Amino acid sequence: MSKKLKQLIVVITILLAGTTYAQKELKNTVLDSSDSFPIASASVYIKNTTIGTVTNIDGNFVLQVPQKHENDTLVVSSIGYSTFRIPIQEFNNETEVFLTEEQASLDEVVLVAEPRPTTGNEIVLKAIRKLQHNLPDSSYIQKGFLRHKERNKTEFKWLIESAITVYDSSYTSSSAQNLKINVDQVRKSYDLRDVDSIFSYAAYKNQNSTRKLKPKDISRRSVNKEQLITAIKWNDNRVNGLENLFQGKLNLLRNVKNNKALFGEDILDKHQFELDTILVDNERKLYKIKISGSKDFVGLGTKGIFNEGFEAEGWLYIYYDNYAFKKIEYNLVAASDAQKVRSKRLFDTQINHKLVITYMEYQGKMYPNYIYYETPKLVNVGLKPTRGITKEEEERYNKEERYYYTVQEILFSEIILDKDEISASKQEKWDPDIFAPKPYDKDFWSSYNVLLESEEDEQLILDLSKRASLYKD
Repeated sequence: MSKKLKQLIVVITILLAGTTYAQKELKNTVLDSSDSFPIASASVYIKNTTIGTVTNIDGNFVLQVPQKHENDTLVVSSIGYSTFRIPIQEFNNETEVFLTEEQASLDEVVLVAEPRPTTGNEIVLKAIRKLQHNLPDSSYIQKGFLRHKERNKTEFKWLIESAITVYDSSYTSSSAQNLKINVDQVRKSYDLRDVDSIFSYAAYKNQNSTRKLKPKDISRRSVNKEQLITAIKWNDNRVNGLENLFQGKLNLLRNVKNNKALFGEDILDKHQFELDTILVDNERKLYKIKISGSKDFVGLGTKGIFNEGFEAEGWLYIYYDNYAFKKIEYNLVAASDAQKVRSKRLFDTQINHKLVITYMEYQGKMYPNYIYYETPKLVNVGLKPTRGITKEEEERYNKEERYYYTVQEILFSEIILDKDEISASKQEKWDPDIFAPKPYDKDFWSSYNVLLESEEDEQLILDLSKRASLYKD
């Protein structure tokens, strides 16, 4: 083979590789046609695929479209609105997307001859019985984007952005043994928290030894740096580890069969459901159902943390035709006297857990599409001075600085059902630790679908990045 021919083959190979990974970027804003207000959490996706994203609080989105899908159709939908469809080739990044409010009539439901549940409680119980038909009944893999951020009332203190892979054997199996998570890549990672590490150390020792300690009894000089880092990392994982989100009680539908599940057999002892109205999503009717408390408090049973004494509130959105859950908005609010006092003193809020999960239908089953989870986080124990305090101590316990909360968002943009690919993944080592540093791969992230931050949060992140290393090669 001549030298020129070899060079030509190399050039063609490079061009073909570039074509394979070529992307078309779509970006714009989704607005309400009646008042031009932004529509948050609207679904933006390629028809008949799992490639998509959701709009942020400002209604903005960005979507990377692989070249093989450039002749497909873009769909923009939101509960309660008409659906917008357009060929991807005709989409204009300069022209905003307007959705028109659309609502079905309750009268239409009453006139249907088929016997149907009529109360919110009956609808929810039937939807739970239908989970065996609507949730995946065989193994699958999902790939997605995770944003983990922590802040107090004035600024961001911590941000991690990762690409993750989730393997699940099916809804019928125990998630503790049959659901695995791997952190594939990390895009942004910085940590500038002012954490009361002595408190974390005391909690860590109390959970891992028989001797009980109080933070006030620990001298900082008696604890070395490595011990503090171990304790802080332990606390991060028990509160915000991905295993909690996927294998814990707050994965309401996936873990409905688990022992003492929140949506288990005693669901009506802890929740009541009231039918509010009938809405439209992507030209399908769905029930909008209000969640409220019942006779018993809700508890999460978290080891080492008093995570009990809550009352549930929020909304469920359930399709009218097949009783599949489309969206869950679920808050746990301090309700018992003990939890009210604890939440106010330690967190300055009564809402201890705020959860949103949306699902997308793919090949007749409902898969998680977007997850938002917010919870306050204890980083120090407060100050009850019996003497004069210094200016430094006063600033340390300033309410604007003291109260932290964590937000985790996950966007899934790929579902893998190929049995060979799923089987091969079982041989791999799975690492769910989102807090461990990993090298930054610029090429990987150039074509990966991510969630947009709000304009306000983006500015806070920019301010934080000036004080920290944003990219670590």
